[in-house]
Amino acid sequence: MVAALNVPRNAKIGFVLAGLFTAGLFALFVLPGTQRPTGFYVALAFVLATSLGGLLTALFTAVSAVRLARR
Repeated sequence: MVAALNVPRNAKIGFVLAGLFTAGLFALFVLPGTQRPTGFYVALAFVLATSLGGLLTALFTAVSAVRLARR
């Protein structure tokens, strides 16, 4: 079932997109300068990347399941 739904491919795509999105936000808001320690923002970036990656993986897998069901 995992292979039929392309879960490994969906996870790779989801986590790469989440990482790119997180890196963009980090570069846009944190790197120009902040008054709080950067370590807090690194931890928040990790949480954002992992949670968004999981959400995108679930979304892509649901789309794969719908396409498989329609065939």
